[in-house]
Amino acid sequence: MNKKMILLSLLAGLVIFTQACMATPTQAWDGGSTSGIELRRGNGNGGGSASGGGQGFNQGAMGGQGANISQYLPVATGDLSDEEAQGLLYMREEEKLARDLYNAFYATWGLPVFQNIAASEQTHMDAIKVLLDRYGLADPAQAQPGVFSDPDLQALYNQLLASGNQSLGNAIKAGGAVEEVDILDLQARNELTDQADILKVYGNLKSGSENHLRAFVRTLLRQTGETYQPQYLSPEAYQAILGGASQGGGWRSPSNQP
Repeated sequence: MNKKMILLSLLAGLVIFTQACMATPTQAWDGGSTSGIELRRGNGNGGGSASGGGQGFNQGAMGGQGANISQYLPVATGDLSDEEAQGLLYMREEEKLARDLYNAFYATWGLPVFQNIAASEQTHMDAIKVLLDRYGLADPAQAQPGVFSDPDLQALYNQLLASGNQSLGNAIKAGGAVEEVDILDLQARNELTDQADILKVYGNLKSGSENHLRAFVRTLLRQTGETYQPQYLSPEAYQAILGGASQGGGWRSPSNQP
């Protein structure tokens, strides 16, 4: 082989190596940690930090996330009770409320934390949709942003949107309120089911909501100097969450679980 052929071979190998280094592998959803998202975006206002401990998720997989989530869930083991079914339907719309509200606040205030967490809420919606499909439940989520089938969620969205549009501080506190309500609702729904796949999803969503709440608490202090006060959680429960480390939720294949 002459020198020219050797040089061409080396250049081709270098191109292949560079492309491999730049490729982004598909990752399983980890439950909505905001730290990894904010670090990838490199913004200075997002509420995450290098010490947050979150793993983040691959936003490039959004839209096809259902198949990725499904393979990490235990197999369904039986039919749902009415309470279990109603819980899934409600949580699907509650996650939509969070996504739509944060997208609206990002459009108004331009603060990256809203955009970042809205992307995480989309993944939460995707996870619930996987369960709706598994159990043959009709999706209650409306395609139009800010529109909900459940009248209570519609009223809550309207109230929080109006408050958050008044000031940035109000918008951040509205985000915190959503996450507090989400945590309490997930805890209540968790007590009403023994389905392993539903428990898996609820556990990951709760971890994500705790991460989001911590992000809003940090962002409120950074942006306004105001210390966040819990609006729905008890002081004890709030302090326990505030003192916890950022979590990814820990998706693992069922075959690898202890």
